[in-house]
Amino acid sequence: MPYTYDYPRPALTVDCVVFGLDEGRLKVLLIQRAREPFAGRWALPGGFVEIDEELEETAARELQEETGLSNVSLEQLHTFGAVDRDPRGRTVSVVYWGLVRVSQHRARGGSDASQARWFDAARLPRLAFDHREVVAVACQRLRSEAVRRPLGLEALPARFPWSEWLQLYETILGQKLDRRRLLRQLLDCGLLVETPSTRRAAGPGGGLYRFDKRTYRRLRKEGFPFLLAGPTSRKRPGGH
Repeated sequence: MPYTYDYPRPALTVDCVVFGLDEGRLKVLLIQRAREPFAGRWALPGGFVEIDEELEETAARELQEETGLSNVSLEQLHTFGAVDRDPRGRTVSVVYWGLVRVSQHRARGGSDASQARWFDAARLPRLAFDHREVVAVACQRLRSEAVRRPLGLEALPARFPWSEWLQLYETILGQKLDRRRLLRQLLDCGLLVETPSTRRAAGPGGGLYRFDKRTYRRLRKEGFPFLLAGPTSRKRPGGH
């Protein structure tokens, strides 16, 4: 017999902030809402949690239904629960975030999304609900995670020029990094491995590299063994 409660219960939703690396630019995946509230306005992909779903399942399902993206590695970011964040009533959203390579994830609108598009993180349109605040929090998390542990396995090809990883990090952190010192540290700790290649540009790191996945997984848990960026740099990606 189902329980009967004497007090109202808030609705539970999940939203996804998916960052995409696109030729050195950091982008955010948005959908254009096809229904009220905020019909026609851009928003983060997401939706209501089904009664028999785990939160991670809802995030993956809504992302696939509304944008066509699948097999995206998502992590829980934060819970947003301001009383007036949704005009339909009291709604709490658990937000997930991820980082991918745009060229590997073609976005298309579906379900209750009339469109799905990648937007430059520095020039987002007007967003529905509290989603601008959500993106700002996600940008802060992206920067802090980039300093603490390696990122890029899902955003870079299997073999990549050192300059692409460097560009990814400089874009996220909003600052220039010491190219030679950083490359030496990444090679010494075993995170990057130079691969045989006829392609070679001038200067340090001119060849092609790959991640050592065992080291990558270890450093994702333990963190970088060196200081990647100074604590005084406060510029956030996307200008949020």
